[in-house]
Amino acid sequence: MRFAPTQVRTVEQRRPIVGVALCVGTVLTAPFSASAQDTASTTARLPTVNVTVTREGARSSLELPYAISTATPDSSRPGSRRQALDELLLLLPGIAVANRNNPTQDPRISIRGFGARSAFGVRGVRVLHDGVPLTLPDGQTPVDYIDLESVETIQVIRGTASALYGNAAGGVIDMRTGTPPSSRLGGDLRYTSGAYGLQRFHGSAGGTSLPFRYQASVTRTELDGFRDYSNQRTTHALARAELQTGSTTWALQGLGFDMPVAENPGALTAAQAEANPRGAEANTVRTHARKDVRQGQLSVTAARSGGSVDVSASLYGGARDLYNPLAFGIIAVDRVSYGATFRATATARFLRAVHRVSVGLDAQRQEDDRLEFANCNNGTAPISPTCSPSGSERGVMRRSQRELVTGLGPYLRDEIELAPWLTTSIGVRADRVHFEVVDRLVDTGNPDDSGERPLRAISPMVGVVARLSPLAAVYANISSSFETPTATELANKPDGSTGINPSLDPQEATTYEIGAKGFIAPALAYDAALFIAHVRGELIPFEIPGGGGRRYFRNAGRTERRGFEVGVRADGSVVRAGLSYSYADYEFTDFTVGTDVYDGNRIPGIPVHQAQGSVSWVARGFHATAEGIAASRTLVNDANSASAAGYGVVNVRVGGDVPLGSGARIHPTVGIQNVLDRRYIGSVSVNANPEFGRYFEPAPGRSLFVAVTVGR
Repeated sequence: MRFAPTQVRTVEQRRPIVGVALCVGTVLTAPFSASAQDTASTTARLPTVNVTVTREGARSSLELPYAISTATPDSSRPGSRRQALDELLLLLPGIAVANRNNPTQDPRISIRGFGARSAFGVRGVRVLHDGVPLTLPDGQTPVDYIDLESVETIQVIRGTASALYGNAAGGVIDMRTGTPPSSRLGGDLRYTSGAYGLQRFHGSAGGTSLPFRYQASVTRTELDGFRDYSNQRTTHALARAELQTGSTTWALQGLGFDMPVAENPGALTAAQAEANPRGAEANTVRTHARKDVRQGQLSVTAARSGGSVDVSASLYGGARDLYNPLAFGIIAVDRVSYGATFRATATARFLRAVHRVSVGLDAQRQEDDRLEFANCNNGTAPISPTCSPSGSERGVMRRSQRELVTGLGPYLRDEIELAPWLTTSIGVRADRVHFEVVDRLVDTGNPDDSGERPLRAISPMVGVVARLSPLAAVYANISSSFETPTATELANKPDGSTGINPSLDPQEATTYEIGAKGFIAPALAYDAALFIAHVRGELIPFEIPGGGGRRYFRNAGRTERRGFEVGVRADGSVVRAGLSYSYADYEFTDFTVGTDVYDGNRIPGIPVHQAQGSVSWVARGFHATAEGIAASRTLVNDANSASAAGYGVVNVRVGGDVPLGSGARIHPTVGIQNVLDRRYIGSVSVNANPEFGRYFEPAPGRSLFVAVTVGR
């Protein structure tokens, strides 16, 4: 392990693994102490390993040559707060989720290193909700408008998947809404209160009257935040209706989101984080850095199965209004996005083999009206008339442009059964992502910076899976991905001009992977994968002196990622446990900036070692859960000159299920996050301006929450 010249050192200096040793040890022994189960109950669990994220309908993960994970938090780890995605994605190997504890910035989700560069939103990873794409055609994904209270299952492809999903598919995450109640009308009300001003109210209702099913939910959250200047107010809404007509299922779904208050505490220096981890960066407070967002999305999907052909299609569209004062300026974006998907899968026999052929097409459009003004907030009142004669915080207009992105991607995949125990898969996809900028701020002093840039890619894959037994399989694949810069990344040019950056290219990756997965017993599952990925033109963020925190991007020559992942899950009738470990050896092999040569340096933002474990005891209307998370140090810049120290954190919670009569029940839960009150850095700002060294985003200390659910 390399050692950085400077590191943030927390109060607790012991190895992070020791901090969760007891929890991990419990997880390892828990499967063997679970109660015996009858054959009927264990067999009933096997369908839960079916996945739909591979765009081939519901398939057993043992039939597919990918590393695929499925998380069902309510079942395996009951009582979760559902405050952020890192809680729902716990225990999935190969995935690193950095909770920034910053209301203006989504958690940074990285799958095998893809997505680690993200400053806000999700990059490099394709995200879906009930099969409908949330990722825009330029590759960026805002996930703030997902109501985590409504998510029941998460399916993940842990590898490059552009042959199926196109741009920014270094991995794929599909979040699935829970099923409606089986009665004509049912629902629940939940209230959560916790440390740092957490107040959340959630209500849901739904029912089933075949062939019709429906559900709706609303969640209101108020949070003061662990750090100063991190208040947040959000409202999420979801409505979904399904209709079964013969062999076709129709679904209409709407998502709504309102976040009028989200303050930005910024990142801290090492000294600031050590002295006062709850503090905010002075410049973001002085300039009133914050975010105000409203978003809505509507989708309609249809899926038909039966006979030898399965068909699915979707239409979707939405609008997002963003007002985002930052230290370097004020950004206002009005966005409209829409798209359609189509897939057909047919099974036929020819050339002495059974073929399962899938063809599909994705089409997307993104239309952004982007304005940028000088930020006249300077910590004094009133605002200086020199900056803004009107007294508004908006100063002189610096940018007014229309950004148009169109994505089109047809794909073809053939799964060939060579023998009852041996299957090979071959796929290819052709993508064209077209960027266009229309400059509307043109006068004698501002030239017309309008322009366009088409980016194309062919993404192949080949894989093979061998069934060693009905409950075990080994596989291998060679897959690829490509990732364009986003519209924002292309627009941020270091010379300060507007238009499209002509020197910023897409990154491309080829991954070689082998793995094994299956069941040691019907209730004890395992999954292990070994991979190496060669990445060309890696997109790297950087800041420049005097840039006010604006992030720019450039391409590294080549990087290489070597990794190992293993996950174990036990679903006993009383004890449910899980354990995952990820090894991530990611480094630059060809990367020079000016006179600085970074060959051999590690890619920042991702810990080399990460282990997660949980164990739950569920019986007689009572549940108790302990979780442990441990990670090695995280480098913060390409020079590897500074890092955040490794850490170990333990969370616990207990709850129950109490009948109230007439079918109603009450579910109280009490939990403590970070039981040992460790001080640690939960996230880092990769390649922040070295002039200031504000890389570090501290995580909360010990915090209590209480949740009460009443439903029937």
